[in-house]
Amino acid sequence: MIKFLVKKCIKNANDVKDKKVRQSYIVLGGVLGIICNFILFVLKLVIGLILKSISVLSDALNNLSDSASSIIGLFSAKLSNKKPDKEHPYGHGRIEYIASLIVSFIIIFMGAQLLISSVNKLLDKQEPSSFNLVLVIILGVSILLKLWMFSYNRYLSKKIDSLILKATAFDCLSDVLTTSLVIISLIIGQYVSFSVDGLMGILVSLLIVYNGIKLTIETSKTLLGTKASDELIQEIQNIILQEKEILGTHDLIVHDYGPGRKMASIHVEVSDQANIIKIHELIDALEKKIEDELYIHMVIHMDPVSVDNEEVKKLHAYLTKLIQDSKKDVSFHDLRITQGEKNVNVIFDLSIPYSFSNLEKNDYITYIQDKIKELDDKYSPVINIDYH
Repeated sequence: MIKFLVKKCIKNANDVKDKKVRQSYIVLGGVLGIICNFILFVLKLVIGLILKSISVLSDALNNLSDSASSIIGLFSAKLSNKKPDKEHPYGHGRIEYIASLIVSFIIIFMGAQLLISSVNKLLDKQEPSSFNLVLVIILGVSILLKLWMFSYNRYLSKKIDSLILKATAFDCLSDVLTTSLVIISLIIGQYVSFSVDGLMGILVSLLIVYNGIKLTIETSKTLLGTKASDELIQEIQNIILQEKEILGTHDLIVHDYGPGRKMASIHVEVSDQANIIKIHELIDALEKKIEDELYIHMVIHMDPVSVDNEEVKKLHAYLTKLIQDSKKDVSFHDLRITQGEKNVNVIFDLSIPYSFSNLEKNDYITYIQDKIKELDDKYSPVINIDYH
């Protein structure tokens, strides 16, 4: 069903990296959410008034409030696509992340409220609710509709890698768990004397709170900034390294300003004998290709490396073996030598893992420096540290 709607409602639906296409996916999810929740609200409101059931009327209002997640999604889709301005030169894409954070807070709040009411039911030793077949049927229909809403929100979120749609999917799943709890409690409650819904409510509420916290942590990590995915790194390198003039790459940095709004920089190694004008043109072409294919604004810095200097070749081979023999997750780049008054400066960048402690880092640097001096006492190592 959702695939059919995507095909009919979204133009160029497969171009999910396009900002307008992303917005269309979120709008589709939001509109469906508002329609489904309104249908549930009207259905439960009418039945609740007929049966004079406070629990059904409360659930009807809950469905009305659930539209908030969908409305938040719609607003985030619209606001995140605002053009960059003087105060926000990199756009407003992170609004989508903030919106998903708000929805995750709503999920946690809902779980906490359910936990409080469930504990009160156990402590107050309330009588089990009386069984009502019409009510069970209504709740069953509600569960089926909410399961479909969970399914399409999860599908859309995976399709465009959207945190706000993922958060809405979790919200729907929380409703499914809560409503299922009511039905199970109504059935089992006819055969036991204690409050089954109170006990099960505690279990379900803890699961809801856990999912809300998990989603909050995931969204917070994105807002704080995370390392680019291995897949994205590989895509960038594949585009750059297909050019024979590029000898290697390093120092890739990706800044995420919201879905479809990434900026990145990378250093590429080229021969110091290469024609600078041609290399500049090549770099311009690579930057444009990355922007066209990956929707990333890329800035490429050129690092000339010596390919004919025998001394540099010797040092490169020596350092490569030295680091390999150390069996550490370490690499080096930008190796060059400069002639000082008395010594030869051996300059390079050493890339070490974030997991290294300060002691490990200092010990490893000292180890490399000592080994370089052992090779030739005229060498004076100058090591710059990168992390990966």
